[in-house]
Amino acid sequence: MELIREVENYVASNIHVFHAARLNKLQSLKLTDLLKKKNPYLYKAQNLDTPQSIVEALASAFMSSAEETMFGDWLEQLAIFVAGKVYGGYKSTSEGIDLEMDKDGIHYIVSVKSGPKWSNSSSKKKLLDNFIRAKRVYRTSGNRFPCEAVEGCCYGKDNNPDKTTHLKLCGERFWTFLSGQPNLFIDIVEPLGTDARKHNDEYHRQYSRMISRFTRDFANEFCREDGAIDWERIVRLNSGI
Repeated sequence: MELIREVENYVASNIHVFHAARLNKLQSLKLTDLLKKKNPYLYKAQNLDTPQSIVEALASAFMSSAEETMFGDWLEQLAIFVAGKVYGGYKSTSEGIDLEMDKDGIHYIVSVKSGPKWSNSSSKKKLLDNFIRAKRVYRTSGNRFPCEAVEGCCYGKDNNPDKTTHLKLCGERFWTFLSGQPNLFIDIVEPLGTDARKHNDEYHRQYSRMISRFTRDFANEFCREDGAIDWERIVRLNSGI
């Protein structure tokens, strides 16, 4: 129970870091950046034909992706905290490796991911290359423990964890691996809501203002005199030489 209390305290004391990062990202957005980074052909195919509908689609897609990345970074720090408390785990200095720890006579190198569907073929190859390189460094440093690699996913499922090259531990398996506590993946949920309403009320106030401001700017810059969307101008901004 001591570990659970420490984790609850850590989450409650540090969840504001994620909310602050999310708000900072929102406040730093520019309309032209959104138009340059998202697929204009998709929005035309979806028949989005008003400034507000386009702005809302752009902002929602961008912030959803950004929040997933930011929260994944935050969960990585939580994973390192948990492993540090239980097994003396620590932040790795090896490229692409987030965490190292000794457990039951094995040295584990861990790459922490948000969920199980994070990779494509090239990123998977890079992960395996990072594992090989980190294992080599560990072995040539005179360490006595065998070394195993872990792809740790903070949520989701993969019922075939042995990938031959490494272990892929997701959700309950991953948090149990880090802590020895089979219910930790459930126990961390409640403290994540600490001051959530206060943080989210401020976020939504800022989000609504951003939508209003960008809708006004979009109408001024990317609509013709009759109010129609100037798709040629948008596509040239996004994809033109």
